[in-house]
Amino acid sequence: MWITIGFVVGLIILWVAATYNRLITLRNRADEAWSDIDVQLKRRYDLIPNLVETVKGYASHEKSVFENVTKARTAAMTAEESGDPKEVGAAENALTGTLKTLFAVAENYPDLKASQNFSELQAELRDTEDKIQASRRFFNSNIREINIKIQKFPSNIIAGIFNFKKRDFFEIENPQERDPVKVSF
Repeated sequence: MWITIGFVVGLIILWVAATYNRLITLRNRADEAWSDIDVQLKRRYDLIPNLVETVKGYASHEKSVFENVTKARTAAMTAEESGDPKEVGAAENALTGTLKTLFAVAENYPDLKASQNFSELQAELRDTEDKIQASRRFFNSNIREINIKIQKFPSNIIAGIFNFKKRDFFEIENPQERDPVKVSF
């Protein structure tokens, strides 16, 4: 009788340990995915001043466009420090909108569009936008996995005991802002 009880208690302890370890693994993957987004956003922030300076040389009278891009970049960098996906998403949406305006201004300057430096910066930014999108998908898939584990029975019991919380997806709330920055020649 005692052997059976000991065996059942041992199985329960093993199950609790395995479930806890799985939750830890999922949490770390979600943190890694957030870090991937962070890396790509940093790359984007580093490219933007170069792009603005290149366009400035051709369109110096478009001062408000440059100021708006700079403000949006600063706001996005500040939001990123918060680590809140909703706040970061909103700031990134604003930045994307100002970049669209910057590229619209660039359309009015044929010499600028023909510039090798501008073309390279556009290609780098396009590549970065693709990487940001991939990083967001990776992050959201990891968030989905941890949220499922936290909410499903019986692992929700272990998640509750060890205070694992449901996490927010990286979402863009304005449907118009879901469009990537479009660059056309």
